[in-house]
Amino acid sequence: MELKGKRVAFLGDSITEGAGVKNIAACRFDNRIAKEFELEKTFNYGIGGTRIAHQCRPSIKPRRDLCFCGRAYEIDRSADLIVVYGGVNDYIHGDAYFGSMEDRTPETFCGAVYFLMKLIREELGKPVVFMTPAHCFFCGISDKAPSPDPIKRDPRPLAEYVEIIKARGAELGVPVLDMFEELGLDPNNEEQRAAYTTDGLHFNDEGHAYIAAALAKLIRAL
Repeated sequence: MELKGKRVAFLGDSITEGAGVKNIAACRFDNRIAKEFELEKTFNYGIGGTRIAHQCRPSIKPRRDLCFCGRAYEIDRSADLIVVYGGVNDYIHGDAYFGSMEDRTPETFCGAVYFLMKLIREELGKPVVFMTPAHCFFCGISDKAPSPDPIKRDPRPLAEYVEIIKARGAELGVPVLDMFEELGLDPNNEEQRAAYTTDGLHFNDEGHAYIAAALAKLIRAL
């Protein structure tokens, strides 16, 4: 995909917002992409703690309940490409049911991914790329285990959330970057956690270089 002089919007959570990054302008992954592809403009729609699916019960921090499905309507219509990077907060503390591939609405995670992909592709009429969650080791919990947050209704390991995004992408013809397998970083490894993250979830400046490189590779292949 040729992006020189184009505009790209990034819809995401705290990682897209830049939590853990010291030099936002130079090192956050969207700004690295902007420089590498000589973009005219980027739009950053990253809000920490937000989820793809709707939240059933209000959170202590209301800002977290601004789900991706609702915020997608706010994306600047001049964007030539939309990049969606999320799902880890659905895994950690979202209270929506996981759901099934038959779901079509944002009330479940499976339905929300379908709804969001269809919304961006058809209603907004924009090319879109989805990025799955990467590995994480947050608050001493491996992503191989379901989240212990008591708000969860039917907790699953992170890999199951990743597989739904990949399956929906295949179903709807949406390119998906499998960060879980292709990023090359796993905070469950103590050395990698210290070198590339601030807390096992949020990537530092060096970690964002990996994110940008993985995304750039996918974009070039489109």
